[in-house]
Formats: sequence, structure tokens, C-alpha cells
Amino acid sequence: MTEHVIVDKSGGVLTLTLNRPDKKNALTGEMYAALGDAIDASGDDPSVRCILIQANGDMFTAGNDLGAFAAVNSGETPAGERRGGSALIMALARAKTPIVAAVNGRAVGVGTTMLLHCDLVFLAEDALLTTPFVNLALVPEAASSMLLPTRIGHARAFSMFVLGEAVDARKAEAWGIANAVVPAAELRARARAAADAIAAKPPASVAITKALMRDAQAYLDRIQEEGGHFTNQLKSPEAREAFAAFREKRAPDFGKVS
Repeated sequence: MTEHVIVDKSGGVLTLTLNRPDKKNALTGEMYAALGDAIDASGDDPSVRCILIQANGDMFTAGNDLGAFAAVNSGETPAGERRGGSALIMALARAKTPIVAAVNGRAVGVGTTMLLHCDLVFLAEDALLTTPFVNLALVPEAASSMLLPTRIGHARAFSMFVLGEAVDARKAEAWGIANAVVPAAELRARARAAADAIAAKPPASVAITKALMRDAQAYLDRIQEEGGHFTNQLKSPEAREAFAAFREKRAPDFGKVS
């Protein structure tokens, strides 16, 4: 485990709190592993009937640290080591336990795509969802290339992925990404109440219902397909230009990329 993920279990609810607020809860390999391991383990723990994911600080998560991406592109870090995110997204895809998310502030990249695997999502009024994969010369992950168009339609999903459209809390609720938008001060209490309500239901019935509503194998297959493209793009000249432009605070010029 890591100090950047706080794990608490009480009343049948496993609460996973992202706890790296000084870095906007940008996810490290250790954080990915801690989250993935906890979600996987919950499936074999009868005392856990619901998982609640939340975050400390003013931002749900900035997603993956771009420095880690740049290190792969430069060859400093092998691509296989960077794919620590797979520990989390694979666990989300095969999760048997219901998952509730409480999202405050910005949710970038995997911070948004993970919500597509959650069963209930509550957003603070200041929540802002973004999936800037193409802006970074990358591709969607976490089976989001399948799940997001199914949830909100092709045109809206394409705009989020390719144009990098930011979706605020009210729009996310209207589009069906979230269940409700609540004042920030009430977010955790509302999400915990929902998790407690799930935990009070007959567990076998809940687990079967969740399984019937999802195609976990299809999600896992798509994650593998996305992962191959993601790794290739991560090492590409396009990505090198995108990371350089971000670092230098300028617009990227993909026309000069060969």
C-alpha cells in the first residue's frame, strides 16, 4: 500500500481515498497498484459490500503524471513499467463489488474513464470531467472507447476524446455520466449514504444484478486492444511533440512530425 491511498473499511463499505492533494492527486504506479489490489481483494471479502472512491484536496485527480509519460517516450522508462495504470483499470473492469464515486473538482483522463465502471457517481458542483488523450497524441483507455459512446452517444464521446471538450457537472448529469450533482459540502455524505444503502441490500442479489448489467470480458478485451495502441502512441514522435509543447507552454505543431 501507499500513504497516497487511504484505505478504510467500516459498515460493509471499503473507502478508498486519493491522498496526494499537493500533486492534485496525480496517480503514481504505487497508487494504481494500491487501488487495483483493494478492488480485486474486495471481491473475495464478504465483509465488503460496496466500494466508495473519493479524494482529498480540491481535485479528484489530475490523472497520470505527464512526467511518467514523457519518460517512456524518451526511453528513460520501459513502456511495460509505465503501464501501472493497468492494475487499476483491469480491476475496475472485472469488479464484482458495487462501486460508488464522489468526485470533487477536476477529473482528468483516467479520473473520468474510471467513472464509467462505477455503479453510482456523485459530482460536486465544481466537478469538471476531461479526457485529453488525443491532445497528448494518445488514445482512450479503460475500455472508454467502448463505454463512453454507449453511455452518451458517438458525437458527444468523439468531442470529449478528440476535441478535448470539458464536461461540467450539470452536463455530465444530463448526459448520464453521473447520478446527481450536489454541493461540495454535502458530497461525501451523499455518496456514503448511497454506499451504505447498497451495503444493506442482499449481497448475492446485488452482485448478480451488477454482473448481469455488464460484459466484463468485453471490457477486458477492449482494454487490451486500447493498451497496445496506447503504448505505441506513447513512444511516437507525435507524443514527443505533445509532451514538449505542454512542457514549453505552447501549441503543438503536429504538421512538422514525421
